Amino acid sequence: MEKIKINNPIRLDQFLKWANVTGSGGQSKIMIQSGMVKVNGITETRRGKVLKANDTVEVDGAGIFQVVM
Repeated sequence: MEKIKINNPIRLDQFLKWANVTGSGGQSKIMIQSGMVKVNGITETRRGKVLKANDTVEVDGAGIFQVVM
């Protein structure tokens, strides 16, 4: 599990770009809406989902990330 440091709460689509999982917001949107992303073990299809410290994000084919502040 890779730890990704953020300074403030962040939206899921922004987090995927910040963690270098995707190169653009458009790619993030497609991955999220396709059901490829789980937050805390639950499939998340809302790109505006706000992440906070200790959330885990699992992306099919890219790995598992923990949000740290």
